[in-house]
Formats: sequence, structure tokens, C-alpha cells
Amino acid sequence: MTSLIPRKLIFGNPDKAFVQISPDGARIAYLASVNGVLNVWVGPADDLESAKPVTNDTKRGIRSYKWAYTSAHILYIQDVGGDENWRIYSVNLDSGNILDLTPFEGVQAQIQEVSAKYPNEILVGLNNRVPQLHDVYRINVNTGERSLVLENEGFVGFVPDEDLQVRLAMQSTPSGGVNLFKRTDTWELFQEISQADMLTSEPVGFDKGGKTLYMTDSRNRNTAALVGINLETGIQTVIAENPDADVSATLIHPTEKTIQAVAFTIERKEWQVLDKAVGDDLAYLKTIARGDVEILSRTLDDQEWIVVYSQDNGPVRFYHYDRKQRQARFLFTNRKALEGQTLAQMHPVTIPARDGLKLVSYFTLPVDSDSNGDARPDKPLPMVLYVHGGPWGRDNWGYHPIHQWLANRGYAVMSVNFRGSTGLGKDFINAGDMEWGAKMHDDLIDAVDWAVGEGIADPDRVAIMGGSYGGYATLAGVTFTPDKFACGVSIVGPSNLVTLLETLPPYWEPMIELFTSRVGDHRTEDGRAFLKERSPLTYVDHIKRPLLIGQGANDPRVKQSESDQIVQAMQAKNIPVTYVLYPDEGHGFARPENNLSFFAVTEAFLAGVLEESYEPIGSDFQGSSISVPAGANEIPELADSLAAANN
Repeated sequence: MTSLIPRKLIFGNPDKAFVQISPDGARIAYLASVNGVLNVWVGPADDLESAKPVTNDTKRGIRSYKWAYTSAHILYIQDVGGDENWRIYSVNLDSGNILDLTPFEGVQAQIQEVSAKYPNEILVGLNNRVPQLHDVYRINVNTGERSLVLENEGFVGFVPDEDLQVRLAMQSTPSGGVNLFKRTDTWELFQEISQADMLTSEPVGFDKGGKTLYMTDSRNRNTAALVGINLETGIQTVIAENPDADVSATLIHPTEKTIQAVAFTIERKEWQVLDKAVGDDLAYLKTIARGDVEILSRTLDDQEWIVVYSQDNGPVRFYHYDRKQRQARFLFTNRKALEGQTLAQMHPVTIPARDGLKLVSYFTLPVDSDSNGDARPDKPLPMVLYVHGGPWGRDNWGYHPIHQWLANRGYAVMSVNFRGSTGLGKDFINAGDMEWGAKMHDDLIDAVDWAVGEGIADPDRVAIMGGSYGGYATLAGVTFTPDKFACGVSIVGPSNLVTLLETLPPYWEPMIELFTSRVGDHRTEDGRAFLKERSPLTYVDHIKRPLLIGQGANDPRVKQSESDQIVQAMQAKNIPVTYVLYPDEGHGFARPENNLSFFAVTEAFLAGVLEESYEPIGSDFQGSSISVPAGANEIPELADSLAAANN
């Protein structure tokens, strides 16, 4: 049997991640740990060994940053305890000074635009005037000087150009669509996007002259094509399309703003070259490493790229590509300790749903379970159905830490793009409207039945697990289909769809129709009755299998009350449940100590039910804020490990 890979190698901080080259090509930045906390490091492009940290976060770690076009400033965002009230900081690489550009308590900042034409300034959205609306400000990255560009009159978003002028605005419609307005002396209606097209049609940017708007657009077609729309005449030209998939990525020249290549993802990502100037580059890059290729960043002169390869059975690989020399220089992987580990392959498969929809899915088998290499185990295995969040997102092929971890422990792992998932056309997304806990759940069941029929899964040992919508799907699994799953792991999952919609963050209020038209309308009596019918909380007394719940106390999207109320309802009926709560987390667990501790609990939980190998909890609670308000005695080792961690 394959030896157990330590959890810390999979769920600890990456060695290096999110690599970006400066606009002038002189320096490269990446995320790496400082005393166990992710910070931004910067070094000379030709000597990364001398890179040094330029930020000093000591708590949650930095997860997102970008270069300012000065090439001398790093911009990054950070919140407090997962509350998603982001602040924007500017790091002066010459002086080392860090400046808070948005020093407001309880306010969310959003970077709207950075431009090579105005390297010292950025556009920022701030909801400091009205919590529901982000006004647009122009802020100097050197001084923090801030000036109001426009007050938000009820829009859900804006589209600025490279002159830092707000050209377009988007406003939700009562039916769940979006109207696109063009800014002249007033706001003039420019494009109407229906509810059916809303999740597959959105602005991408402008051409160099600012006369053409690039959009992904599914109007008058099923899948989202890339189109150009003349801003004066409204005439639309199709640039690239695929009948089976939406546009999943675009390659746009950094200064000329021409579309050079477009990617479409069905089971795997495939690039369609539109500009022969990059055709040879992409052809060459396909020869460098196995996996799906992505261009992460480019210099302004477009002579140097940072390229990443996502592989299913190995860590992510980063390269520095010199276009003039046509030479890709390997930089590093994101997790060096995994380079010598035996990792499992991820198998793409398209599964038919009961009504004929095609469910693009991915499964992973333990490396020692398939002796003849036919992508079927020698005998049926315990399986974990891992459900993605959103639900308006999707699963993709590539390195997946959950798949690798569970496959290493002896489980088959399945992820399904159920109806409502994105990337596969509007008909597929819209088939999920009003189907939470119904046809969306049927798709998950159909995938499990397929895996059982293929000899992959042991029908008596199937678990369901996921976060956000995946957490809801888990709760639906143990209530709506209580005999299907041996156990469930719900992470920040809503239990009551009425209270979920009543407590959304205030800045989501302008797009409330997205939810009411696709989930259910909590504002009407009939809508509330419908949502109650689709809420796992309503059927708590159906639960008969073990359940583990994880929650962040500061979650602004799925409030702690969503987990509290189902735990309390289960306790009132004497139904066992284990509840893990983190006081310093939000929608998901960002601190690696917390992430590691929760997966240690999860591993012991699954092993106790499904009877597979597991790595003992050991010291994996060290540095974590983990608390277990209920059910510590339901999981092997948990109570003792908590006591040891608190001593």
C-alpha cells in the first residue's frame, strides 16, 4: 500500500505561489511564508535566490496582490478574521513603506482598475457612504491621496478603461437580468442582458482606442462567445466561440489590447490561437511540461511571461518564459515536498444525468487500486463525493489537494459539474434554476450511481463533502437522501435558505435578483414556503448517518447561524453531530493552522465511518483556534487532542 502523505505537505502553506513579473520585467513577486504566514516576496528576475519579503502580515496571510504599473509598488488586499471587509495596501519597494490606501473600519474596498497610462494611480470601489453601494475613487499609490470619481446610483459594477474613465455601468433588473449603461452626459441604456444570459454574458474590457467593448456573450446562442461590440453603433462581431463550452480565459496584448488567444474548457482547457504572433509561443510552451498551461503575467513590452502548468499528479510548475530567445526557464513548483511523492491521476469523464444532461466530472483513484491501468479499481472502494461551491462555479482537471489527500488514504474521490455549474453553456446553468436540493441534487446521485455501476464505489461506503453550496449539498444529502450516504462533511453550508437570503452581505443587495430568480424569493409568502421546502433544516429528523460541520464565526456570506441552527435542531432531537467552529475565520478557512486542523478532524471522522487508513491528529491542532461546541466525543482522538492542545 502507498505510504500516507503527511497532511502538512498537502494543506500547509505552499512553498511559493501566485507568481507575477513586474511590468518592466526587472523583478518577480510571489507568495511565500514568513514564520508560517503567507507574505509577498520580491526579487530580481534573474536572481530569485535573493528575493526578500516585502510585506509583514502575521495573522491570516496574504492571498491576493498585483503589481502597480510603476513597477516599484505592490498592491495587496487583506481583511480581518475573514469578514471580507478588504483594505487595499500599497508597498513601496524602494523605501519598504506600507501604506493603507483605504483606512476605513467595516468598509469593503475593491480594486477597479490599474493602468499603464497612469502608473501612480488606481481606481478603487468603496462602500463607505452606503454599505450596499461601492462609489468609485481615484487613489495615488504613493501618497494615498483620494478623490471621488463618481457616486454609485444603484449599480452592481463598473467598467473603466485604461484612461481610468468609468465608461460603463451594470444594473440588475427585477427579473434577474442585467442592463449595461453607457456613460455620456448621463447614463444611457446600451445593452440588455436577460436573466437567462446573465451568468454567461459580461464585459471583458476595451480595445486600445476605446471604441470596441469586448464581452463574453451568450445572447442568441447557448455558449458564451467572445465578441466585440462597437460602442457607437452597437454592431457585434464574434471573435471566438465553441458550441460546447463558454470562454474560460483570454490572452490580451498588454498594450495593444488585441485578443491573441481564447481558451475553452470542457474536460480539459484548450487554447484557440487568434493572433499568429503568439501561435509559435503557445505551441512551444505545450512541449515544456505536462499539464494545462496558463499565462499568469506579462511584461509591458510582452517579451517575458510567467507561465504555470497545472498537472493532476504533481505540484504546480512555474516558468519564466523569454519570448525573444524562445526559452522557458523553470523557476520552482508550489510544493517541493510533493515532487517525490506518488500522486494519483485525475480521470475526466462525462456522465449522463437521468434526463440526458451531460455531467462533466472528474474522479481520482488510489494509486495502488488499479492494477491493470483501466481507470477502474480492482474492487469497489469507499468513495467521497466532493461537491464544489457556488453553485455558479465549476470543477476542473488538475492538481486538487482534496482529491490527492483522500485518494492517498484509500478513497475514490468524485467531483461533478452538476446543472447550475458554469463554463458549459447557459442552458446547463439555467437548468439549475430553482433546483437546489432537487435536480441539482439528482445529478449528484446520478454520478454516485454511475460510480457504483462502474465498480468504482462501494454503495454502502459513500460519503458526501463540500463547502458553501457543497456544504448545502452535504446537508441535503443527509436529509433528502439519508440512505444514500454513509456520512457527510459540511463546510460553511447553509441549512435554511430563507435565513441565508435574509442575511446576505449588504453589498450583495443590488444583485439580490440573481438569488431570488435562481434559488427562490424569500420576499414572498409562496417563495418562503418553497425555500423552506428546499432547506435541509426542515428535515433534520431524517438524519440517520454521522455528520461533521465546520464553520467560521465571521463568515459574511453564510452566517454562523446557518450552522448553529441545524446543530441545535439535531441536539434537540438527540441526533449526534460534531460541530467545529473557528472564531477567526470567515467563508472557508484561510489560516493554514485552521485548515490543517479541520482536515485532521475530517480524516479521523471519515476513517471512523468508512474504515480506511488515516493519519492520527497528532500535533495538527497546534496554532489553530479550533473549538468544538458539540460532538467532540463522536470522533476518534478528537476530545483528547483538544484537551492536549489546550494544555
